[in-house]
Amino acid sequence: MKRGNAWLAMVLAATAAAQEKKALPLSLTKAVEIATAPDGAARVRLATEAVKQAEARKDQVRAALLPNVDASYTYRNFTNNLQAFGFTFSRIPGFQISPFIGPLGVSDYRATASQSIFDLSAIRRYQASRLQVSASKSEESVALNQTKGAVAKAYLNAVRSEAELDAARANVALAERLLRQAQSQKEAGTGTGIEIVRAQVTLANEKQRQIVAEEDRKSSYLQLLRSMNLELAFEPELTDRMEYTPAEIPEPAKALAAAQELRPELKAQSERQRSAQLNYDAAKWERLPSVQAFGDYGTIGETSVNLLPTRTVGVTVKVPVWDGGRRDARRAESASLLRQEGIRTRDTSQQVELEIRLAIEALKSAESQVVVATEALGLAERELAQAERRFGAGVATGLEVTDAQTRVSRARENKVSALFRQKAARVDLGVAVGNIDMVLQ
Repeated sequence: MKRGNAWLAMVLAATAAAQEKKALPLSLTKAVEIATAPDGAARVRLATEAVKQAEARKDQVRAALLPNVDASYTYRNFTNNLQAFGFTFSRIPGFQISPFIGPLGVSDYRATASQSIFDLSAIRRYQASRLQVSASKSEESVALNQTKGAVAKAYLNAVRSEAELDAARANVALAERLLRQAQSQKEAGTGTGIEIVRAQVTLANEKQRQIVAEEDRKSSYLQLLRSMNLELAFEPELTDRMEYTPAEIPEPAKALAAAQELRPELKAQSERQRSAQLNYDAAKWERLPSVQAFGDYGTIGETSVNLLPTRTVGVTVKVPVWDGGRRDARRAESASLLRQEGIRTRDTSQQVELEIRLAIEALKSAESQVVVATEALGLAERELAQAERRFGAGVATGLEVTDAQTRVSRARENKVSALFRQKAARVDLGVAVGNIDMVLQ
């Protein structure tokens, strides 16, 4: 029995240890560093693999321009009929010449090589593949920029949820204090029972908001950990707080000029368009003749001790004449792909401009919201203080205090929301310009 109880205690202890959250001190900068590490966010890792894939494709295309060397061994056992090749033998009295030869066994050890001397189409394809590698590297920068922005937004959302929970706790504490005040007034004979009930209803509502805020904080923690590609068992301990830092709002023209230099999306799309142009040139130059050198060297003989050397050296000039329209179809397809990339280039440029203008307008609005929300919170707190003094002096009812309390609660929530919008707008602007690191410093 004692052994069973000991085993049960061990199981319960192990379960408790497994369920225990692992603390993880985390700043905004550290969160971004973890997400952009080699084993970090999935988006970054996939972009890195895409670069490796593009490099492998480039090597495959380059192989058409490099020497091709093969080694082979062939053993043949055969018979032939010389009459099949047009040989006939006159009959000689006393002699009979058979037209059949064999069976013979021949071994052939041989090395063959070929080298492209001139193939403009293959050269253009190789140049296009190199641009695809460069475009993939730019796409990797796109993934880094977007991942930093997404993790920064997730971190700020977690900070916002903590600030909202703090505000909810402060509102609960305020509601409890006002409930005690209403009970004291009732006991002193200057209050009424309905004022106590009203304070209890307000306290219940604030507790319900606190429960929602706690759930929101836990959800934001999980979203943050998922965006960083970390175990969900961690318990983040955020070191940053929802504090106001004035932001510099750039002129749209300057921001657009900076984005032309910094946004990796624009560079990647430009390289994809140039690659499409080279692929179109490759399809167009398929009509040109191509030149290839070839040769082989080996030994051949009936037995391994009776081998004779042989060789072949030559040049092939291939002149395209007619292939059933395949070249024309490839040229039409590559021309269509080139036009598509041109459309994407214009669309990407317009999208970048839209993102910058929206981020600037959002930042302007958020800055104003923070100022107004801060002022509104100060006024609401002053109103509540005056309402409490009037209620304590018996010249006002508890309804006036409850109304003022509600306005303080909403003002706190509005300030947290305004601060979050301001910080999120800064992140969006950094991503839109392509310089998110300036915001993270």
